[in-house]
Amino acid sequence: MTDASTPPQTESVWDYPRPPKLDRDNRLVTVEFGGRTIARTSRALRVLETSHPPTFYVPIADIDRDVLSPTNRSTVCEFKGLASYWDVVVGETIAENAAWGYAAPRTGYEALTDHVAFYPGRMDRCTVGGEVVKAQPGDFYGGWITTEIEGPFKGGPGTLGW
Repeated sequence: MTDASTPPQTESVWDYPRPPKLDRDNRLVTVEFGGRTIARTSRALRVLETSHPPTFYVPIADIDRDVLSPTNRSTVCEFKGLASYWDVVVGETIAENAAWGYAAPRTGYEALTDHVAFYPGRMDRCTVGGEVVKAQPGDFYGGWITTEIEGPFKGGPGTLGW
């Protein structure tokens, strides 16, 4: 894992490795939902994988845990292992299966323990270093697109077989 307070001017997702790499990111990362900030950290981890915009994982200690409600959904990543999901709930506003994490990540990804990722397209707003992110296309991957990230990105129609 490497540390980065600021990534290069631009990064092509086609330069990211497979299997994915973890990077620490010291920029301020925020997640807003239901009219409030539910996560705020300068200790995020970025997962960088070929053809995907980075996915940001926030330490659970930097999340308002009252907004996370466990669900029965789970998925398996061939690299990171078994992911569990949470609904994000603020008052009457619910984003189903909008956050996930790895309780016992596979070897090489142990740093993801006690971290949670959010689908930016299911939140009101997510930011990195003050920049509002765009969601990765599609409804499965949770990448965060910022101006320094260049595609094309996996996730949209016709990209599943990349």
